[in-house]
Amino acid sequence: MSQGPLYGYHTGPAVFGDAAMARRALKRMVSDPKWANIQHVKGLHVLGPAGQARRLIRYEAYGPGAAVMLVDCLTCDRERTRTLVRRTLAEHGGYLGAEGSVGYLFDRVGLLRYGSGEDLQRLTEAALSAGAEDVIVRPGVLEVLTDPEEFQAVRSQLIRLGWAPVSAEVTERAALTAPVRGEAARRMVHLLEALADLDDVWNVYSNVEISDEVLARI
Repeated sequence: MSQGPLYGYHTGPAVFGDAAMARRALKRMVSDPKWANIQHVKGLHVLGPAGQARRLIRYEAYGPGAAVMLVDCLTCDRERTRTLVRRTLAEHGGYLGAEGSVGYLFDRVGLLRYGSGEDLQRLTEAALSAGAEDVIVRPGVLEVLTDPEEFQAVRSQLIRLGWAPVSAEVTERAALTAPVRGEAARRMVHLLEALADLDDVWNVYSNVEISDEVLARI
C-alpha cells in the first residue's frame, strides 16, 4: 500500500455528449476541492464529415507553470487539428512539445476508485489477492491500481468479492502532480476549458494541481 501525496486527487472520467455539456462538466471539475490528473472524455465518433475516417492523434504539450498535458484528438485532418490545438495552447500560455517530451511522465494504468470510508486494510487485501498492483490513499478516495491488461479481471474479481468501485477506467496517470497558483492557475483553467471546446479533442490528461483556495479566486 502506498501513501499518495495529499494533493493527488483524480477527477476523471467525465463523459460528455456535446460541447455545451463538456463545458459545464469541466466547470464542475474545477469546483472540486483538489484538482489533478484531469481527464476529459467526449463522445467517440469514428466517422467524421461525409463518412471520413477519423484517426487518433496524441499531442504532448506544456501549460502555464509546470503543467504538462497529453491531448488525444480524433480527426480526419491532422494539420487542421494540430493548428487548432497549437493556437489554443498559445492563447493561454502553453505550447506543443516534441514527441516523447511529456508522455514518459504518465503511466497507463487500470484505476478503480472507492470512497474514503471503505475499510482500507480489507480493501487492500482483497485488491492485492485479485491481482492489483497497489492501493493508494488520497483525500476523499482510495485508488486501486492495476496493469491495464489485468484491469477487467481485477475489477470483476473485486465486484464478486463485494467491492464494487465508485468508478473504474483505464487511464493515463501522472506520476507526479504540479502545483499551479496565481495567474498561471487562472490561465490553466481557461486553457482546459478552451481545449474542451475543440470538437476534435477526445481526452486531455494533465498533471496540474490547483488547490480549492486558489480556485476560489479564479
